[in-house]
Amino acid sequence: MPHIHVIHENEEWTGPLLRELDALGHPYRDWHLGEGTLDIGATPPAGVFYSRMSASSHTRGHRYAPELTAGVLAWLEAHQAWVLNGTRALALEVSKVAQSAALGQHGIRVPRTIAALGRDRIIAAARNFDGAFITKHNRAGKGLGVRLHKGVDALVDYLDGPEFELSVDGITLVQEYIESPTPHITRVEFIGQELLYAVRVDTSEGFELCPAQSCEIGDAACPVGATTSEKFVIID
Repeated sequence: MPHIHVIHENEEWTGPLLRELDALGHPYRDWHLGEGTLDIGATPPAGVFYSRMSASSHTRGHRYAPELTAGVLAWLEAHQAWVLNGTRALALEVSKVAQSAALGQHGIRVPRTIAALGRDRIIAAARNFDGAFITKHNRAGKGLGVRLHKGVDALVDYLDGPEFELSVDGITLVQEYIESPTPHITRVEFIGQELLYAVRVDTSEGFELCPAQSCEIGDAACPVGATTSEKFVIID
């Protein structure tokens, strides 16, 4: 039976998968790329390579894990290895600009978005919007860096204040704000182009949210009268 090589940088996210592989008796390699080396001249081992690399790796002290993973995946693909979530998937994972472009290519509408590098460019981009807009990190995860601004003056105060944190890749997105009838977003999960489930997420306390157990917010961060479980409700 071929090995399953699980490429990742987060033990908490991959733990349930590895336990299930143990239960099924499938041989696997836990390939943690928070650090490591790659012998470019070597031939990859046999097996299936499954990448779980995340855009939020830097929040766990693994700033360059996606860059190393990009090299590993390119090496695997050059040897025609069987790779799930290869270089194309990783390129989408670490760039909201790339994600928006891909959605538009398939006819899926997205809010107007301007990518900006540099403080003055961020402010100039914001002047293209009438009314409220949001800023967010181009490379993030868990809703990192999402901030609502009522106008350019509020943005300037934010950029010059202590709360501003630059995206790990330096690129800030300035995006049209679309107010929802209710304070919720819907996250959807697909496998093999088939809808697996949808999760309704309460955003009344902000957008830095993640339904995974390893980054679940505590009850203290929930709106009054709500429980943590109500922040994330599977609706389909």
